Amino acid sequence: MSQLMEELLKGSEIDNLKEGSVIKGIITEIRPTEVVVDIGGKSEGVVHINEFIDPSELEVNSEIEVYLEKLENKEGYPVISYDKAEQKKNWEKIAETCEEGSVVQGRVRSIVKGGLIVSIGVDSFLPTSQIDVQAPKNLEQYVGQTYDFKVVKINPERKNIVVSRRELVEEQRIEKRRALLDDVKPGDRQRGQVKNITDYGAFVDLDGLDGLLHITDMSWGRIQHPSEMLKQGEEIEVVIIEIDRDRERVSLGLKQLHPNPWEKIDDKYPLGAKVTGRVVNLVPYGVFIELEEGVEGLVHVTELSWTKRITKPGDVMKIGEEVSAVVLGIQKDEQKISLGIRQLEENPWEAAKINYPLGMLIEGEVRNLTTYGAFIELEDGIDGMIHVSDISWTRKINHPSEVLKKGDPIKAVVLDVDIDAQRISLGVKQLSTDPWEEIENHFKIGDVIEAKVSKITSYGAFVQLDNDIDGLVHISQVSEERIENIKDVLNEGDTVSSRVIKIDKNERRIGLSIKAANYSEEDLAKEQAAFDNISASGDMTSLGDLLDEATK
Repeated sequence: MSQLMEELLKGSEIDNLKEGSVIKGIITEIRPTEVVVDIGGKSEGVVHINEFIDPSELEVNSEIEVYLEKLENKEGYPVISYDKAEQKKNWEKIAETCEEGSVVQGRVRSIVKGGLIVSIGVDSFLPTSQIDVQAPKNLEQYVGQTYDFKVVKINPERKNIVVSRRELVEEQRIEKRRALLDDVKPGDRQRGQVKNITDYGAFVDLDGLDGLLHITDMSWGRIQHPSEMLKQGEEIEVVIIEIDRDRERVSLGLKQLHPNPWEKIDDKYPLGAKVTGRVVNLVPYGVFIELEEGVEGLVHVTELSWTKRITKPGDVMKIGEEVSAVVLGIQKDEQKISLGIRQLEENPWEAAKINYPLGMLIEGEVRNLTTYGAFIELEDGIDGMIHVSDISWTRKINHPSEVLKKGDPIKAVVLDVDIDAQRISLGVKQLSTDPWEEIENHFKIGDVIEAKVSKITSYGAFVQLDNDIDGLVHISQVSEERIENIKDVLNEGDTVSSRVIKIDKNERRIGLSIKAANYSEEDLAKEQAAFDNISASGDMTSLGDLLDEATK
């Protein structure tokens, strides 16, 4: 102990004081951050201003009680505390008046690890989990506030008290929930706070009663997630839709605060009306356009263009784009509107019937080839199609690429115009006369012809005649001797002499015989009869079928 302190203690009252005791003192000075207190014997200590609930009530020369922590610090001055004196005095009162389960009023003093310090006369601990129904993220909002608390646990030995505010809040919520369930009815409007947001909706706290606001009841329009409209903690007004008092559940609505836009949809969007909207969704079968909140129309992929075959709407539209369309139909009960964009322009197919009359000769370029024909571009957006069967009178064409390729210039005749199907049929073979119509002017039975072998099959050889007509030399008509394999005696490209022994105009086929090239009239008649028997037995089918077989 310093000599100064020893001198001060001599003949003073402080020599009778003990550390850890509560003593009386006189306020001698009030400073901005501390209060100076004379505890006797010309000894002064200081108390931090924050230890007083209301420093404005302090007066110089007034008496207060302080707790003597140390007789002197390093500077030789006593260490005192007003707050600890109050705590020490209050512990005796707490022990007498406070018990576990009782409700007391307290003031939140500070934030500590795991919760808050609450003064209820003495310091008590309020765990974070016991502050409210849901543990708050921001504890600063509670500091300095006064609430009622329930005493959860008292430990006199450690001088420790644990309190809870959550239990009181829950009890209050139960009372409010019961009162609300008794009074509320469908159609009522209530204010509440968004408590939680999920993928399917939001839970709203109606002052003690949680209600579910489903995503389908948030807006008449399209939303992907509730977070697009609501934020946690936000206060909103809702409509009571349904009440289950037994299960204490309430269904809420937000869109019901506004009129249903589909109620007068026929008046707003009459058939044929031109409308404007925003592209909100692209799907394989079309485009959804929002005309107003809660009202969307579908432009089917077939209604995007008169002439272009659009398979992906995303190739011509993008989300958020402002577009115009025409109302084609309304299904009010199903809340569907059919729209068309191509109807904003004149249908070029309406003029196709006039522009491309039957029999008209057209010239164009092969734009595309498919298994069944070739497409010829007639004008921008309008194609004509030449079917494989309309390419040649005489040749069996399995694929148009056998005679055509992309980019080829070509002439054709208009065969048909189907406006509804948006199709123009063209023909190439119609540019010339069908040689089979006048076959008798080209070939006669008994004629001897020299021509090249074009194809070899297991049953005979095809010989290329004039006018792109093929004749068939059956394997039995190659030689007087029996032939097992025709390739042993003939090859493609060989020039052979053969005699016409059969002409079938209806079946569009000509039968030839190499061995009969030098026959007499009598022998020729016999061979012709034998050839007829082959045809009747099915060994010789139509030239088209035989060509198919040859191709295979």
